[in-house]
Amino acid sequence: MAGSVTPVCAAETGVPHRIVDYGDLAVSTPKGAATLYHRIWAAAMTVCRRLDEPALASKSLYDACVHKAIADAVTKVDQPALSALYNAKDRHRHRRS
Repeated sequence: MAGSVTPVCAAETGVPHRIVDYGDLAVSTPKGAATLYHRIWAAAMTVCRRLDEPALASKSLYDACVHKAIADAVTKVDQPALSALYNAKDRHRHRRS
């Protein structure tokens, strides 16, 4: 399946983004979904990096930006294996909070 997805953090002016290609992956498989999730996560971290400052408010903004960027990208890809992986990781994230 050819494709790319763009994690975007709309919380920042200028709407930074990064294109994540996944045409080389079989996203319907657990391994392909995990690889794409990691690529999306890394892109989200880069996109939201400007919000990563020591202040607690900035940490909250950064975390919200990363979460939204990943959620939006997973939704755009619209593959059950990737969505299931995202949902499992998101549930784990909420339990730690």
